[in-house]
Amino acid sequence: MTADTSAHPSPGSDFARLSRRVAEAGLMRRCHGYYVIRIAAVATLYAVGWVAFVLVGDSWWTLVIAVFMALLFGQVALVAHDVAHRQVFRRRRASEICGRIAGAAIGMSYGWWQDKHTRHHTHPNHEGLDPDIAPDLLVWTRDQARAATGLPRLIGRWQAFLFFPLLTLEAFNLHASGLRALTNRRLKHRTLDGVLLSTHVTAYLAALFLVLPPGMATAFLAVHQGLFGVYVGSVFAPNHKGMPIVTGKDPLDYLRRQVLTARNVRGGWLTDLVMGGLNRQIEHHLFPSMPSPHLRKAQPLVRDYCHEVGVDYAETSLTASWRQALTSLHRAGAPLRRGPSPDLKDSGQ
Repeated sequence: MTADTSAHPSPGSDFARLSRRVAEAGLMRRCHGYYVIRIAAVATLYAVGWVAFVLVGDSWWTLVIAVFMALLFGQVALVAHDVAHRQVFRRRRASEICGRIAGAAIGMSYGWWQDKHTRHHTHPNHEGLDPDIAPDLLVWTRDQARAATGLPRLIGRWQAFLFFPLLTLEAFNLHASGLRALTNRRLKHRTLDGVLLSTHVTAYLAALFLVLPPGMATAFLAVHQGLFGVYVGSVFAPNHKGMPIVTGKDPLDYLRRQVLTARNVRGGWLTDLVMGGLNRQIEHHLFPSMPSPHLRKAQPLVRDYCHEVGVDYAETSLTASWRQALTSLHRAGAPLRRGPSPDLKDSGQ
């Protein structure tokens, strides 16, 4: 699916006008108090979780701690995301220090992730340029499906049905991708990232296998990392999957490139908490350095402006966003299915 750009002859100026309105509303100002409270709360709960892990010790109740820590790891990842976008600190050095600490706490290479995420923001849903839709285990377009070989070709046939089970491996993929990135000479501070990653892995495994018997430690690792992967994947995937995929043939200006390839997820304060504000993905992509508590305030302004200039603004429920994403995955894998297969019905936005 590609975006129709025929009705947009004047790129550039539309975003400039929107940006002025957002700045005049004071929505780009940093929220120091909010982030002090949020980071302190997440750090405290992170420490409490590990203390509880030690106190519970050799008991299957430790799996409850594993679930709790999966959610905490997800929250740390969301804090690292905001830090990387310079929402918390104005200076790059402070952002990198805090981001690397957060990354080390969950076993993620901050340098690798920042490079990958920056490329995604620059070219969202752009086939060939957005690393988030590069063919790997999954295929995102029918052309990718036709070119798939090996495991992606096998998985791609039924990838919509396998998506959530595969998310249980996403945390392991984050760790492995960070380690693989250490061989990339273009990655800045890769030695530091390597030290932090190896320290996390060593400390994490030592804690598990010193406190728990081997079988219980393995169960903790599987539950903790599996649910962490599902959580992170469930936060990020609904935002772009199933939205238009663009190519070099689609001359989109900045406003349309960011709005047409993203969708918002409706919800209240609980949705904001669980998704770290990324449920307002359109506003976040237009203004990546906008503090997450301001995204809710910016939404009506951005939505009204999009209607004013005739740009489609996608917003749906969480369940509908997942249905659209899974439907898109199923359709992308169609060339790999030889015979008739059960289909996932599309739902309106």
